[in-house]
Amino acid sequence: MKPIGVGMSAKIGAILLLLWGILHIWVGAEGIHQYLAGDVQTQWKMLLGGVNGSKEAFQFVSDEMTGNVHSRLLINFCLDVGGYGVLAIFLAWMIWGQGSWLAYWITVLVIGIADLAFLFNMLLSGIIEPNIGTIGGPVLWFIVVLITPFGLPKGNKLVLR
Repeated sequence: MKPIGVGMSAKIGAILLLLWGILHIWVGAEGIHQYLAGDVQTQWKMLLGGVNGSKEAFQFVSDEMTGNVHSRLLINFCLDVGGYGVLAIFLAWMIWGQGSWLAYWITVLVIGIADLAFLFNMLLSGIIEPNIGTIGGPVLWFIVVLITPFGLPKGNKLVLR
């Protein structure tokens, strides 16, 4: 049973935010896979491939200590990305089930910081390869932010629901 006041655009926004979350959980899972199954080069190859981050030109580490530091930073990054995915799934549930303005604003601010940092520091800078996954995340977030408010309940937009 849906609460009164949760409109179609909020539901579509919640579905797209759920997809955003799944995409980011996949990054975390793939990061764990690369960490456990490969060396630091395989981890790096997940996050390279753009015009300014060529896999062929990148100078991979050659000493064990630096490789260990790189490996731990990369797995930390991937797990953080996966954590944002988990957060997005909870926010999608709150938007769909409760019409929560708080969930919307957390999506705008917290998910926005993560996605815009990735967009400008990795994608637009040419470090990571542009593909459906790397472009899709920021596009999904933007659509969610744009359409969701039109389906949320009118009234106090900061109400804790």
